[in-house]
Amino acid sequence: MTAKPGEQDKLLVPLHVSYIKSLGNNKDDLAYHLTAHLRMNAIYWGLTALCIMGHQDALDREEMIDFVMSCWDDEAGGFGAHPDHDAHILATLSAIQILVTQDALDRLDVDRVVKFILSLQQPSGIFAGDSFGEVDTRFLYIAVNALSLLGRLSELDVEKTVAYIRQCQNFDGGYGATAGAESHAAQVFVCVAALAILDRLDEVDQETLCWWLSERQLPNGGLNGRPEKLEDVCYSFWVLSSLSILNKITWIDSEKLTAFILSAQDLETGGIADRPGDMVDVFHTHFGVAGLSLLGYPGLVDLDPVYCMPASIIEVKGLRKGWKALPRRLAQVS
Repeated sequence: MTAKPGEQDKLLVPLHVSYIKSLGNNKDDLAYHLTAHLRMNAIYWGLTALCIMGHQDALDREEMIDFVMSCWDDEAGGFGAHPDHDAHILATLSAIQILVTQDALDRLDVDRVVKFILSLQQPSGIFAGDSFGEVDTRFLYIAVNALSLLGRLSELDVEKTVAYIRQCQNFDGGYGATAGAESHAAQVFVCVAALAILDRLDEVDQETLCWWLSERQLPNGGLNGRPEKLEDVCYSFWVLSSLSILNKITWIDSEKLTAFILSAQDLETGGIADRPGDMVDVFHTHFGVAGLSLLGYPGLVDLDPVYCMPASIIEVKGLRKGWKALPRRLAQVS
């Protein structure tokens, strides 16, 4: 299927659905095996993008669940990114999100997963990703997100967790990967979203941070993650999610950002790249579609900006707190 002239101004949903469905078809490709460490995450990205576009059933549900369960690390009590990979908190969250989306959480040994996650919190309050000890505020957010989805947030040491996030706040209102690290839009998201789940958004210097986030928009409409960096479609989510949680999404030019995301589509094979002219991938396809949902792009399912899952699922689970009063379509685009 080839896009017709003028279709670069629209989200090419059928092409993107076909692109995502095709990703696992050729298991003989070297690229397929070189990306094994991202397989669980890629399934979450693809499934969530399909949900946002209204095509949740495009992938085989049982096949997906079977793959997730094949990645269980029985020794650690968590999930790896691929069968026979060691458990990691990132793959574990993606597995939980997939199972929640597919209404298959009953397949999970919740007690063991919770024990695995809590074992990764360090004395400082930050979390490691796995038994090898790498720490990052990403892993802290992942732990908070996963425990919340599992209904076990009460077992987290909230004060110790919030205290570490507080240490990561910089003069510009942003947050870094660890205490003392420079502000980065993706790290801003994980810290703000964790605080939202913990009902502690009062910790955020909202005016300063939202000014810094709005400064991430470049003249071509795209967003970057730090000053003096190139625009990248994935920041359409990382920046917009934080602005959405803090009810400041109108502080960026939604029309210019929408045009930038759409310009990064592959008009022949589907998928979205990091920027126009580059190769597409499922990561940027997911976050591009996610950004368009937050912008209120017509025809897309509402995305929850905190959990990066369909808002309807989060609402059913009763998890929305301080951001639940936000208007459903903060920045309607035509």
